Amino acid sequence: MRLTQGTFSFLPDLTDEQISRQIAYAVTKNWSINIEYTDDPHPRNSYWELWGLPLFDIQDSAAVMYEIASCRKANPGVYIKVNAFDNTRGVESCCLSFIINRPISEPGFTLLRTEDVGRNQKYSIHSYATEKPEGVRY
Repeated sequence: MRLTQGTFSFLPDLTDEQISRQIAYAVTKNWSINIEYTDDPHPRNSYWELWGLPLFDIQDSAAVMYEIASCRKANPGVYIKVNAFDNTRGVESCCLSFIINRPISEPGFTLLRTEDVGRNQKYSIHSYATEKPEGVRY
């Protein structure tokens, strides 16, 4: 199963050149960029680990690519994504987010169904990866 979260998630993985072009586009829009990583990509896990500090006022995509390479080196085999934020409306709104790194094996999710009050059915998603302890999930 392939995780499909964010922009470009239904396309093949982006090359470093394609990632650099997307970052260059964000730079031309004066968007702030940050890099995040996680080993638990549950759809409701919106709090991934932040790599370094957000990159404000970036003028060159090479600085972001350097941070991406550093994050990949320090965190091999996890999900890594790039986010771009636009603050022109007075709030930091995410306008671009895409996964740039994946583990070799993506175990996927299972749908759990439980019976609730009045025989109502409740559904939840469980990540197979969380069955292993943190740090050894992939």
